[in-house]
Amino acid sequence: MEEFDVLSTLLQAQEPELYNIPTHAQGPQGELPLTPKMLREWASGDLFGLTQNVGMGWEPAKVANKHILMISTQGGIRAEDGSPIALGYHTGHWEVGRLLRAAAGEFKHAGAVPFAAYVSDPCDGRSQGTAGMFDSLPYRNDASMVMRRLIRSLPTRKGVLGVATCDKGLPATMMALASLRQMPGVLVPGGVTLPPEHGEDAGKIQTIGVRYVHGDISLEEAAQLGCRACATPGGGCQFLGTAATAQVVGEALGMAIPHSALAPSGEPIWEALATQSARALLHQIQLGMGMQDVMTDAAVRNAMVVHAAFGGSTNLLLHIPAIAHAAGLRTPTISDWQEINRQVPRLVSVLPNGPVDHPTVRVFLAGGVPEVMLHLRSHGLLDTSVKTCTGHTLDEVLNWWEQSERRQKVRARLLEADGVQPDDVIMTPELARERGVTSTVMFPVGNIAPEGAVIKSTAIDPSVVDEDGVYRHTGPARVFTSERSAMTAIKENVIQSGDIIVLMGRGPAGTGMEETYQLTAALKYLPFGKHVALVTDARFSGVSTGACIGLVGPEALTGGPIGKVRDGDIIQIILDRENLHGEINVIGDGERTFTSEEGAILLRERPPHPDLAPDPLLPDDTRLWAALQAASGGVWRGAVYDVDRIIEVIEAGRKALNI
Repeated sequence: MEEFDVLSTLLQAQEPELYNIPTHAQGPQGELPLTPKMLREWASGDLFGLTQNVGMGWEPAKVANKHILMISTQGGIRAEDGSPIALGYHTGHWEVGRLLRAAAGEFKHAGAVPFAAYVSDPCDGRSQGTAGMFDSLPYRNDASMVMRRLIRSLPTRKGVLGVATCDKGLPATMMALASLRQMPGVLVPGGVTLPPEHGEDAGKIQTIGVRYVHGDISLEEAAQLGCRACATPGGGCQFLGTAATAQVVGEALGMAIPHSALAPSGEPIWEALATQSARALLHQIQLGMGMQDVMTDAAVRNAMVVHAAFGGSTNLLLHIPAIAHAAGLRTPTISDWQEINRQVPRLVSVLPNGPVDHPTVRVFLAGGVPEVMLHLRSHGLLDTSVKTCTGHTLDEVLNWWEQSERRQKVRARLLEADGVQPDDVIMTPELARERGVTSTVMFPVGNIAPEGAVIKSTAIDPSVVDEDGVYRHTGPARVFTSERSAMTAIKENVIQSGDIIVLMGRGPAGTGMEETYQLTAALKYLPFGKHVALVTDARFSGVSTGACIGLVGPEALTGGPIGKVRDGDIIQIILDRENLHGEINVIGDGERTFTSEEGAILLRERPPHPDLAPDPLLPDDTRLWAALQAASGGVWRGAVYDVDRIIEVIEAGRKALNI
């Protein structure tokens, strides 16, 4: 009888009216605005959709007006006063419902019928160092696919507004919008959180564990600093990581309205952007524009140029090709990135690259993307003939910005509020050069990375770079096959100044290409960390700094030579930050030294590391993602699903196996 007592307690109902259950309802009053033509020609689903609309309470006479779909990454449940009823995964999707509400109000005011659908997103900061990271990059493709299915599942939509903020949800939203082709779309970047008045940013705060272990902070300091790092409840992190960089790229592509990236979440200027974006989408519909008018090869190149000028996250090397692929455009190659980064000066002084670590809200106040584009235009680095989501060309947008009241007021506000000159945050190319600011990314090769690798070379500590602008480091390899074991070694002082950490087996096939920020963050905030390099087939967070080389190809688990490096091997790293050329080579085995060519032979003849294997916690979903993106061309093509190539591989396999 005990189990029945438990069930009775669980299902106990004190209120008698609970059982006063109706079996009919009156239903909405009025009539659908049907015409004989609609009844003859519309699909039954379109007609039934009107019934659903009035069933949800929309005014019957207006249910057939222009249908607009809003897709967002909203997460959590907020009360009307903003207090939490159920938490989201992160601040980035916590407040975006306010943007949806503002945009919906504008659509409704214009006589349109807004719909809202949600595909929430995870937090890379929350999953750092955990098995949750194994779903991070694969999630992007899945979310974009679900968004595209949701878009197609509302056949009456006339345009799509995407609202998103953070590391994977925002690229997924941009991929979905890019795929619209003839249909208009607008992106609303969800903004950034403000830094605390006294405390640390959301990047540095992720190192309280290792700093406590090394005695750099007390338990009380860790608790207090950790409490206030997210000083406002909404928006992406305060540094130019993947989330902020993706917002910048969305605006640079022309998907988002001018000066919308990096707005402070929750503030009136941020909320107004949703209303203005809604107007832009309605204007596109009126003009007969489609996303294909905005998403062009020239727009993609502009976004890459702006990425270089900002010094953005290397994760966008995965996301921009994926967005281009979704739009049916040419996929940028490593040589394209190299060419652009050699031509384009870095102009923005911002966390985490410096030279002064301004938070992203200061970049917004200094003028954000359009201010950077003014400098790039004056040096002939942009194609300003491209169309933007406003219906105007980029040239027209920049002409407006240069003379706008908005520009004058936000730049004046930065000086008034923080005493910071806008031109010290977004610099001229001449001033940036004078202050020693170097280009963003480079792609070293060598016998460890014959297919290449990537490093945000601008994030290397200048104090360890030689006077000729070259970073040179030769040291012993400290080999790890799990991020946890590498992190333990750092905490327990196994890693010493001069070491080169080699983290293998953490690419797509091993972990879904996890992000290893906790390692780079730990090294950044330890006294000897700038004298330690890191080489891995995993990837890095956009907030990572230091001599950290990632995306090493081929990855270890597909036979890459990085998987054959042994503890004690001597590795030589040479990175020319001025000419953007670099090499990573094994040049010794602990007993003797040799040439890089001899090192290549050694690695080719060695068996893989005995501990090399996919992570035992790797989900089947991620294994499938890894196989599909590999068949599609791998990470250098954006880790996308190229359906034609996947089908070709499957058919070839079926024939080979005689299935």
